[in-house]
Amino acid sequence: MTTLIDWLITPLSYAFMQRGLVAAVLVGIVCAVVGTYVVLRSMAFFGDALAHTLLPGVALGYLVSGGAREPLFWWALGTSVLASLGIGAITRSARIKEDTAIGIIFAGMFALGIAIISTVRSYAVDLSHFLFGDVLGVSSRSLVLMAIFGGLVLLIILAFYKEFLTISFDPVLARTLRLPVNLLNNLLLVLIAVTVAVSMQTVGVALMVAMLVTPAATASLLTRRLPYMMVLAASMASLSGLIGLYASYYWGITSGSAIVLTATLFFLVVFLFRRHKQ
Repeated sequence: MTTLIDWLITPLSYAFMQRGLVAAVLVGIVCAVVGTYVVLRSMAFFGDALAHTLLPGVALGYLVSGGAREPLFWWALGTSVLASLGIGAITRSARIKEDTAIGIIFAGMFALGIAIISTVRSYAVDLSHFLFGDVLGVSSRSLVLMAIFGGLVLLIILAFYKEFLTISFDPVLARTLRLPVNLLNNLLLVLIAVTVAVSMQTVGVALMVAMLVTPAATASLLTRRLPYMMVLAASMASLSGLIGLYASYYWGITSGSAIVLTATLFFLVVFLFRRHKQ
């Protein structure tokens, strides 16, 4: 028992681990709650594309700020919001399906990011933590920003819960009730964009879609009621963050991949359990 307690407490003696654990739990909750809408509306490709559109903003912000990390959050946030609204605008105003609009924006923005990165060799090393995550490098200031914007996302979802529920399950009913469907859709896209920016440093661009989709998909196998789905997804995402960070600390693997692999393991266990029960 003493050995187990020491195993749990030892990493907490480091301030970076304390911040990392708080960040992992916070990001897990926000991603899971927003991710339920991503799963229900089959928007996984949108989440993946949006994560990759951060790249040019982060690269440009790095160049403008002279290599400072702190301002990159704002550049990532601005880029993701603009990209999400751009996808929505193209889908509504042109005879182009949503997945095609997503593919166009995704490919163009990602190519722009690679082009900017390729101009300076040091980018490949300095920006690698944004591609693969660096939750143990989260600063106190970054943690505050995560808490503020993550909390704002959760408050907006709580405030518009019924409206988001209606447009997700029955868009026809939403229009019949005269709900501002386009405005609500844009708001949901912006919330996903903010979530992506908030989560960027924790799991990285390459693994972002997993935290949006995997916990919510796991919860969807256990319940069809949205409130329960959100609670279960948030719980599993938070637990994945905790277990993943401990695995990262003791086994020396990247924190982002450890968190995502833990979430994937939860999904596989639930999936096999459900299949066995059937």
